[in-house]
Amino acid sequence: MVMFKALCVETTPFDGQKPGTSGLRKKVKVFMQPGYLQNFVQATFNALTADKVRGATLVVSGDGRYFSKDAIQIIIKMAAANGVRRVWVGQNGLLSTPAVSAVIRGRVAADGSRATGAFILTASHNPGGPTEDFGIKYNMENGGPAPEAITDKIYENTKTIKEYLIAEDLPDVDITTTGVTTFSGPEGQFDVDVFDSANDYVKLMKSIFDFESIRKLLSSPKFTFCYDALHGVAGAYAKCIFVEELGAQESSLLNCTPKEDFGGGHPDPNLTYAKELVARMGLGKSDSGFEPPEFGAAADGDADRNMILGKRFFVTPSDSVAIIAANAVDAIPYFSAGLKGVARSMPTSAALDVVAKNLNLKFFEVPTGWKFFGNLMDAGLCSICGEESFGTGSDHIREKDGIWAVLAWLSILAYKNKDNLDGRKLVSVEDIVRQHWAAYGRHYYTRYDYENVDAAAAKELMAYLVKLQSTLPEVNQIVKGICSDVSNVAAADEFEYKDPVDGSVSKHQGIRYLFEDGSRLVFRLSGTGSEGATIRLYIEQYEKDPSKTGRDSQEALAPLVEVALQLSKMQEFTGRSAPTVIT
Repeated sequence: MVMFKALCVETTPFDGQKPGTSGLRKKVKVFMQPGYLQNFVQATFNALTADKVRGATLVVSGDGRYFSKDAIQIIIKMAAANGVRRVWVGQNGLLSTPAVSAVIRGRVAADGSRATGAFILTASHNPGGPTEDFGIKYNMENGGPAPEAITDKIYENTKTIKEYLIAEDLPDVDITTTGVTTFSGPEGQFDVDVFDSANDYVKLMKSIFDFESIRKLLSSPKFTFCYDALHGVAGAYAKCIFVEELGAQESSLLNCTPKEDFGGGHPDPNLTYAKELVARMGLGKSDSGFEPPEFGAAADGDADRNMILGKRFFVTPSDSVAIIAANAVDAIPYFSAGLKGVARSMPTSAALDVVAKNLNLKFFEVPTGWKFFGNLMDAGLCSICGEESFGTGSDHIREKDGIWAVLAWLSILAYKNKDNLDGRKLVSVEDIVRQHWAAYGRHYYTRYDYENVDAAAAKELMAYLVKLQSTLPEVNQIVKGICSDVSNVAAADEFEYKDPVDGSVSKHQGIRYLFEDGSRLVFRLSGTGSEGATIRLYIEQYEKDPSKTGRDSQEALAPLVEVALQLSKMQEFTGRSAPTVIT
């Protein structure tokens, strides 16, 4: 048994950003600075109560991006020095963010111990590689992101930290092979358990969905399927779930080998970055000449986000969560007893609101950030939730879950087609969406992202929009001057949320302009980038008339888009004549 010592290393504080639900994100070169990662990890240990560290079990894994392998070894050595009893690592350091949540909540060691938290190494949908992004976040014993009280402590600690503990003489652990490596330190035995990345997660998915009904759908010669992991960690699960468990052809999988740089691509599952899948599904700029599959889906780097596509048809994330909620009780065994409630993030379209009202479900509108959903779930108030930024999930874990969303859609397709697999025409993804619009109305919706904007300019734009809200008559005069057909603004505010579970209040969560006809403009600064600022502009228009729900989304929204851009003086403040991404 290898012996190790805990060393105390002097260090200096760093001027880092405050870690939020998404954790701390910076360029790799920043994390590789001497003491930078160590400062954050020690600041986190110092922010936790002693029982969550000394003698505890922690999970350490991530999406496999560049610098992950080095970071895992550093965190293992620091965990040992801080008195952690054991560390669980996914094989090759790979665990999707939803799988980490599942492991925390469900995995039990031979001696009955459970994980009390996890360091997740990911920058989510941001690019990876030596010159790109790295990230780290801490999840709690419920499997969800650390609450603001903890992230505030971490942030304050990073600004005052003077030393960190590390077992530098602890040899690196082989994380490519499953098994337990045991060491001996000043506080006794310390174990590193490398386990199969997929087993726990696959077991959970099989307890939620009817895999046999999905297998029948995928075995139909009329149903074709395509899944793109964008070279992210979802590839560690795709073959096991879709091919081995559900019988899909291996040729159905695209980019399912996890890579440190995501194959040089941008692992963000949207119409801009998932180019290969978009082309295969018949949504590219040129016709490939091949008949597209019936169903396609993509994941981001850490597999918590998803994109759902039908043949030549894009499903907006806002519609996706509403459709899952509307069909969950019939199509997914996990929900057969009914839904406790549903929730969406504030910028997400109101499609889910209409479903909740029609089905008499509890409904919650929360700020952006999965921890708000987690509070509702822990209190038994919410079963299904989602956000427009391609995140969908349920109370099976406390993170959004990209593969879960794909399985939910396959379950709905299997249910709708249970009597059609003998030769009749299949109900398609597009059919399901259009039937939903006919029943509930359509929320035309788009998001404009302005990435890497000068941070000062972004703040000035937001301050201008807040000031403008004080004079609605002037706002409506401006609106009518831009487009006379657009409805009047009925109200405008900065979204504020009082958590019904813990009573906490979250302010300044986005600037809203609410129109008399139910349309909305929302402006928000996003914290998911590693440099500069990202301005997100959300534009929504509700249409109840069935004869008008089939229009092209960008055409239907064009007047509101023009109002949004001119009202905000977007080009004047940012210097940008067009957004970086439109979804």
